[in-house]
This record gives sequence, C-alpha cells and structure tokens, in this order.
Amino acid sequence: MKIKDIEIKWLGHSGFLIKNSLVIYIDPYKIKDNLEKADIILITHDHYDHCSIADIKKIIKEGTKIFVPVSSQSKITRFDTLIEIELVEPWQEFNLPNTQITTLPAYNVDKPFHPKEENWIGFLIKTKDVFIYHAGDTDFIPEMQKLTGYKQSGKEFVALLPVGGRFTMTAEEAFEAARLIKPSLAIPMHWGSIVGSEDDAREFVELCKEGGINAQILEKE
Repeated sequence: MKIKDIEIKWLGHSGFLIKNSLVIYIDPYKIKDNLEKADIILITHDHYDHCSIADIKKIIKEGTKIFVPVSSQSKITRFDTLIEIELVEPWQEFNLPNTQITTLPAYNVDKPFHPKEENWIGFLIKTKDVFIYHAGDTDFIPEMQKLTGYKQSGKEFVALLPVGGRFTMTAEEAFEAARLIKPSLAIPMHWGSIVGSEDDAREFVELCKEGGINAQILEKE
C-alpha cells in the first residue's frame, strides 16, 4: 500500500518493508529471495523470528545500516558484507536522509517472554507527512501514552500492532492500544506464522471499525 510518498509492504509475521527515499526493513523473517537491498534494517529484539540472520543476509549490501538492541549484536557481526551496526535502546533518536527514527520500549507486563529489563524496542519512523509505529513484541504498555499526540493535522499516523497473543498482545489488547494512540490506520501483525491466525487479525480489524478506528489487513508480499 502507499500512503502519501511512503510505500508499506507486509512481509509476513512482524516483517515490513517501508520505502521512501530509503529502503527500510523491519524484522524480516521468511522473506522472499531477490528483494531489493536495504539501506536500513531495524531489528526489535534477538528472537529468531525477528533477528533472522538467513533473512537479513538476503537484503544486506555494503553500507547497509542495522539498528539492533545490544542483545542482538553477536548475531549481526557474523556477516562478511561490510555493514554498519548501531546499537540501540529505548528513547533514542536518529536522523537519516528525509527520515527520523525513534526507538521506543517493547515488553511484556504479565508474561516472561519479553522482559522490560532487556531494553528491547519498537520503532517510530517519521517522515515529512507520515509517521509509522512498529510496536515490536509488546503488550499494551504505559509508554504508549507518549504516542497519543502523533495524530496531527496533515500527518498520517500508521500503527503496526501485534495481535497474535501468547507472546504479545491479543487482538482485544491491540485494539485497546489503538484506541489509546488513535492512528490514522492500524495494521495487525505477528500473525499467520508462528502464533496468531487470520481470525486474530480479522477480530482486531472488526474491533477497530466498531471503535471508529481505520484498520486494514495487508496481503503478504
């Protein structure tokens, strides 16, 4: 799909391709061969379905910059291709050509899979006209309150929210997050692969529509 000058493609699970003047991938996992090479790769945490070396290898080129939490560093250093590594933690900002990237917390509040102390992250990608929030593997957390001001006049605010349950929010919890942050468009993720089904994605979209929130399931690219 295209929103203003930004192209957004869902690659399955929590993986996305975000493209404007930069080619940005987030958590590529089980992606196709022969995709265009990445300028930027954003990794939310070190679990194999988010920091997949086999998939990252498909899209790196010399000079690709990879943003990763410290826990992922040992995996990322395995490549022969000359890449740049930026170690990140929550609440940092990075200025790139025509794009700003902010790191945000992502963690579980009532289960052990993504502890807060690991400093794993979600990402907020800001361009001139579009903001995109990739929540990472998270529950509905208090820090999402910081996102409530991003739906601004003239700006599109897209939220990519996990809905699969067990390791992340359920569809109902993701709806509560969407109701808080009020995106222009909410897109369900973290379904259809390891955990979560199309039913979860559909439930999320229906809840959003009932709540007056624009939501859409993207076809896997």
